[in-house]
Amino acid sequence: MNMKIKNDVGLMTLSLRLVVGWTYFSALYRRTILTDKLDPEISGYIGEKFNHFLPHALGIKPIIQYLVENPDLLWWAMVIFTVVEGIVGLMIMLGAFTRLMSVGVFGLAMGILLGSGWIGTTCLDEWQIGVLGIATGFVLFLTGSGKYSVDHYLLQHNYAFTKKKWFPWLASGELPVRALIYPKLVLGGSLFILAITLMTNQVFHGGLWGPLHNKSVKPKLEISAGELTDKGLVFDVFRTEGVDVYGAWIIGMEVEDSAGNEVFGLSNEALAAMDPASIANHYIAKVKPGKHSLVVPLGAKATINLMVPELKNLAGGTYTLKITDISGASWEYQVKK
Repeated sequence: MNMKIKNDVGLMTLSLRLVVGWTYFSALYRRTILTDKLDPEISGYIGEKFNHFLPHALGIKPIIQYLVENPDLLWWAMVIFTVVEGIVGLMIMLGAFTRLMSVGVFGLAMGILLGSGWIGTTCLDEWQIGVLGIATGFVLFLTGSGKYSVDHYLLQHNYAFTKKKWFPWLASGELPVRALIYPKLVLGGSLFILAITLMTNQVFHGGLWGPLHNKSVKPKLEISAGELTDKGLVFDVFRTEGVDVYGAWIIGMEVEDSAGNEVFGLSNEALAAMDPASIANHYIAKVKPGKHSLVVPLGAKATINLMVPELKNLAGGTYTLKITDISGASWEYQVKK
């Protein structure tokens, strides 16, 4: 009787298995069959998307930064991640070793949540995908798979290994948990997932109290490490906010003295023609001259060297660097000589 109830519960999650399984398997399908997103030399490389996660990743930011600073390791990580997504997705759809694969769903969704839960221009896209994936992984662990699954086929044919103690923990069938413990397992896991949901909603978007915020709407640049010498100006620029699928288009860069007089300026045409050798990129996402402006992708960080005659041998004092985006937003940074 208990086995029948468990199988019925597993059967009820068939649509969930198929849809969630496809969302993960399709990652492998998209990146290898429909187009090549694992080639670092081709536009759309998945490593650049991973770089977009960097500015506000929660908890795993050091790992992301290390990988985007080491392109060879990043490529291996992206290949392994893609293969794991494909295997987990396919196995979930087939209902093969469902509980083991549900742990994979939980882990992949947690990675998405912590890495990119702050990204989403209209609806909190990545955050919703992450928290729903975590909840789905937990549900599938509790239910296993029902009639239309590989697990069910194995159980029906009474293969020897299906009698082992580990099989129901990794596949399907009645979960070997005492009746008194099972409700507590469900309640505890559900409350834990709710806590993760509420915490990340607040951290990423201010969803519980305080003003709501969305870091994916407007571009934001952080300017740092500015140094003005007799040779020129050196500074770091790091794009930390804005739409992930578009760059920040820098159309103006000026240096003003303390009286507000411009001592040097670059128009959008000049920025588009900037010598790439004057830009030292730190990560896989690269700051580079575009057709009509200087392009700064989300998560990109670079050291820019402005070694021009106008900035050589300036008088001592405080100068202001101003960078302007095509949207009209601008950012200022003061540097002393």
